[in-house]
Amino acid sequence: MTASVKVGVLNDMADLSDLDDGATGPGDITDWLEREIGILRKSGRLTAPVEFVHAYGLGLPSGTAEAVERAYRQLADAGVCLIVGPAIGDNALIATPLAEELRIPTINWAGAERARSRYMFHHQVGSHEDESLVMARHMAWLGARRLGVVYDISPIGTRHLKYLQDEAGVLGIEIVATEGLSPMADDAQEQVHKVLDKKPDGFVYLGLGLSASPAATALAHAGWEGPKIMNTAGLRGYHGDFARACDGWFYIDMHSDSNRTLQAVMAELGAPPQRALATAKGHDIGRLVAEGLARAKDFSREGVRVGLEQVKWLPAAEGEEGTLLGFGIQDRGALKGRYLVVRQWLDGQSVEVSSLN
Repeated sequence: MTASVKVGVLNDMADLSDLDDGATGPGDITDWLEREIGILRKSGRLTAPVEFVHAYGLGLPSGTAEAVERAYRQLADAGVCLIVGPAIGDNALIATPLAEELRIPTINWAGAERARSRYMFHHQVGSHEDESLVMARHMAWLGARRLGVVYDISPIGTRHLKYLQDEAGVLGIEIVATEGLSPMADDAQEQVHKVLDKKPDGFVYLGLGLSASPAATALAHAGWEGPKIMNTAGLRGYHGDFARACDGWFYIDMHSDSNRTLQAVMAELGAPPQRALATAKGHDIGRLVAEGLARAKDFSREGVRVGLEQVKWLPAAEGEEGTLLGFGIQDRGALKGRYLVVRQWLDGQSVEVSSLN
């Protein structure tokens, strides 16, 4: 009997203390991995049984770097040949040197372009670098020439700010005020009012998103009515009351209504429109893992690393129609093409927005 292939799933959004009776908790994508592996098994391209090994470490910003490292090493000790995770950019940066030290091919699904290396593959769920360019260009298209910014004081927020400043300089946009706040802030009145004192004609939020709703609330209370945009922090609108708190905000998303691969998967699953993002993301991560295993000549860690490098030119469910998935010998960024999409929260619904980006 063929030995099972062990795949680790590192969940940096949950801690064992948060879980009941072995539940997988928030941030788990095992169902999608199983679905895409099952498709290749039915086709005969992947015959070895796959065993999933889970590790939980509540990472930044609400947890610790140590928890992420502990979870990663737990999976390494379990003998996995591939790790999927982390999902938060700050934690992906923590895991990258571990992937190199332990030589375990790893696919993070976060926004940190710097979380790439020989063994660290990157499935971009947003981008600290690319998103800010798209935001700056969209604000320029809207006619905003003086931007005010509030941002998380964190690797995510400061990285976004740097790239926003760089692109604003290229476009001739002035950033008239920047105010930092804690990623865990539940009040942003002071920072927002300091920015508004500089009379911007466009407003930007940059960060993980826990502080986005307080910033949006403060802006609404101030009665400010100009164009406002946030990075993929706006994806939090798919849960809870965030969408209504951020009504009218443009934001960067990962799915487009025009993507035929996404529409086909949603039709097959009978998924409602509210599940479009989760479907696109889950499908693409699952397919990368399944194809990487199917293309590996053996299931050693080196074999799987080489297998992932052979994954190329697959139609992605994320992004606009024509976006592709794949890696390469020195290519660790999975998504190619227009994978970032400008959308807007209106009356609790996400609406795709056309622009000249």
